[in-house]
Amino acid sequence: MSDLPPDNSDDSLGPEPLDADFDEIIDAETDRDPDLAVIEAGSRTLRTQGGPPEADVPGRPEDPELDRALREVETELATRWGETKLEPSVSRISALMDVLGDPQRSYPSIHITGTNGKTSTARMIEALLGAFDLRTGRYTSPHVQSVTERISLDGAPIAAERFIETYQDIKPYVEMVDSQQDFRLSFFEVLTGMAYAAFADAPVDVGVVEVGMGGSWDATNVIDGDVAVVMPIDLDHTDRLGETPAEIATEKAGIIKPDATVIMAQQPVDAAQVLLKKAVEENATVAREGLEFGVVDRQVAVGGQLLKLRGLGGEYPDVYLPLYGAHQAHNAAVALAAVEAFFGVGKERAQPLDIETVRQAFASVSSPGRMEVVRSSPTVVLDAAHNPAGARVTAEAVREAFDFSRLIGVIGVSADKNVRELLEAFEPILAEVVVTQNTSPRAMSADELAAIAVEVFGEDRVQVEPRLPDALEAAITLAEEEAEFAGGGVLVTGSVITVGEARMLLKRG
Repeated sequence: MSDLPPDNSDDSLGPEPLDADFDEIIDAETDRDPDLAVIEAGSRTLRTQGGPPEADVPGRPEDPELDRALREVETELATRWGETKLEPSVSRISALMDVLGDPQRSYPSIHITGTNGKTSTARMIEALLGAFDLRTGRYTSPHVQSVTERISLDGAPIAAERFIETYQDIKPYVEMVDSQQDFRLSFFEVLTGMAYAAFADAPVDVGVVEVGMGGSWDATNVIDGDVAVVMPIDLDHTDRLGETPAEIATEKAGIIKPDATVIMAQQPVDAAQVLLKKAVEENATVAREGLEFGVVDRQVAVGGQLLKLRGLGGEYPDVYLPLYGAHQAHNAAVALAAVEAFFGVGKERAQPLDIETVRQAFASVSSPGRMEVVRSSPTVVLDAAHNPAGARVTAEAVREAFDFSRLIGVIGVSADKNVRELLEAFEPILAEVVVTQNTSPRAMSADELAAIAVEVFGEDRVQVEPRLPDALEAAITLAEEEAEFAGGGVLVTGSVITVGEARMLLKRG
């Protein structure tokens, strides 16, 4: 733990001691996966500055022995294929499920795919189900700060002890499958196996499962979701999923199983046609946003928005959602319809869900790293938009929710993304941009990003700071530069990893 004193005097970053401790720990973690090293180590460095970690964003275990045991598991997982190296098949995960006794079939599931909005929607579904007294297991990716965030039980990340126990329990079976396959199980496949096993062991009443990528050959697709949720489809991972919405929809439609209920967010026409055709083939029932359900009305409110939603069973007025942006309102409508479908509303039963329970559930929702305000004076907003579609909805949400007179961007991206279009989406709302890079080996270099940013923003609006702590300090200085800009703010975006690292570097509250 850092010996930095709590900063009670002002909102400065305290760059010198912060930078020194941060770099020292990262340098000492060279034998671990680089993403995990920086994200996990950073939370130790800054715990005294940020206060105790929130329930949905766990920090490192304080018990040294427990922390050591968790690091051993993380190290073993890091030796496997990362999430960007894929062999499109479910053969390995199917083999693992078989030797584990098919734990994923011991509970019903809601399966979620799409390009953007999956994690926020999964969290809303989880909150709704929990409010109706069901035990939930939620599996989402990637994580913001800790790998244990990916597996949630009863609305909270799995405890480090249980994460370790689950890994040790399935490890012999993982090694057995490894020995019988052409390729070892990947990092994501092992975590998926852990999630399904942990859900069965809990036991949960329902699993809420977000795909990692695509659908048909995604490791999560060994479940038969009673409800298949398809969030808006746009262009992302085009090298793996296809170059048009229709091609991508073909892959994502793989989660639609026989006799399931499909909850379909608003889609491009060609993607919708593919999804509807698949639903017909599987004898699945379809509910479409804008037709069978949707957002009736929304008003900006303090800390979020007030919604009137139309579900499969009727209207739900005066629903407060403590998240910003029209996209989150649409996510809420999808989540509500998914839970209604799970309970048979519109099919076996006509009456809507209890309105007070629905209101209570939505009011409790959080989504770390998604339009999340982590600091004031100046206001610092974190958002994990990492593709053009996500950047567009984030830019619109910023315009609507905040009255910034001067907004500075801190942007760090992965090299495999459509960076130019992402930057073009942010250009109208940013006075200046500080380009940087996170510590992932997949990160685009700050210099390469700067070259593209100069073409989009112009040279006089671009500053280059390769290290994220320096970029944050520079952006905050720019936001406060002139007294007339009392409404200055900072938006940190471009990658989940960039946001996760920034979240730990910045003082919460």
